[in-house]
Amino acid sequence: MWKKFLTGLSLMIAIAVLAGLALRYGSQNVQAFKAAEPESATNEIYSEPVATENGFAVEVLVDGRPLAEYAARGRRYIEALENAEYEVRIHNPFGTRVAVALSVDGLNSIDARHTSAWDAHKWVIAPYGTISVGGWQMSSESARRFYFTTERDSYAAKLGQTANLGVISAVFFRERRPYTILPVTPGEPRPLNKEEDRTRDDRSAPAPKSNPAGAAQTANGMGRDSAKQRSMPSYPAPDDESAATGIGRSVRNDVQWIKMDLDSRPAGEIMIRYEYRASLVRLGIIPRDYPRPQVLDRRERAQGFEPRYCPQPF
Repeated sequence: MWKKFLTGLSLMIAIAVLAGLALRYGSQNVQAFKAAEPESATNEIYSEPVATENGFAVEVLVDGRPLAEYAARGRRYIEALENAEYEVRIHNPFGTRVAVALSVDGLNSIDARHTSAWDAHKWVIAPYGTISVGGWQMSSESARRFYFTTERDSYAAKLGQTANLGVISAVFFRERRPYTILPVTPGEPRPLNKEEDRTRDDRSAPAPKSNPAGAAQTANGMGRDSAKQRSMPSYPAPDDESAATGIGRSVRNDVQWIKMDLDSRPAGEIMIRYEYRASLVRLGIIPRDYPRPQVLDRRERAQGFEPRYCPQPF
C-alpha cells in the first residue's frame, strides 16, 4: 500500500516539475518575441538613411583628386592651390532625386545671384547619383571653369559681390514623392457667400505695388540707411593674399531645365571654407612649418682638432 502511495506521489512531483519548466520556457519565448517586434518595425519604417549632413558627400577636386580636408572650429577647410582649376563633386545617397543649390563665394553657380537656398536655381542629382560642377554656367551649352585665385581677381570682385569670398556651400532638397488622392463622395453644395469669396481672393492675390507717396517714403528710408552706411567703416577691399574663385576658360557643358516638386525643408547642408596655406597656418588649421636642425647629429659629428692655426674671423 505504501509503495503504491509513494509511487503515485513521485509521479505527481515529476509532473509538477515538468509543468513548471514548460511554463518558464514558454514565458522566455514570449519575452524574446516581444523584444524583437520593435526592431523589425523600426527597420521597416527607416528603410532609408536619415538625411543629415553626413548623408551627402561634397568634395573639391583638383586634377581629378579630392583635396585634403581639415575639421576645425565646427567647419571644414581645404587648402586652395593658387591658379589651379577645380571642380565640386556632389553625391546623392538617397533612392530619390534631389536638387542641390550650389554657391561659390556666395554666388549661385548657375546664375551668379546671391539669394536664399530655396529661391536659388539648383542642380538635379539622380537617385544614388553623383555630379561634378566645374564652373560658372554661362548658357545652356557652356560654362567657365572655377579656379583658385586672389580676391582682387575673383569673379565675385568683378561683379562687386565680395562679402562671401572663400566659401563653397551646398544645400540639398529632396523631391516630394508622388501621392494618390482617393476619390471621395462630394457633399452638399454650399451657398455662395460673396463676402467670404472676396476675402479669399484678397489673400491669394499678389501684393499691390506702392503708390508714389509710399515710394517716396521708401526712398527717404533708403537715404537714411545710406547715410548710416557711409558713417560706418568700409568693408575691407579685396586683396592679393586671400583665396577666391575666378572665372576661367570656357568649356562645353550642356544643361536643360526641368520642373520638380521639392520639399521646402532642406535635407542637408554642407559648407566648405578654403584658404591658401599661409592663411590656414594663421588660423591654426594646419601647423606652422618650423626648421628642425638635427642638433644632436651635428654635435655627435663634432671634432676637437682640424685646422693648424686659428683662422681670422673676417
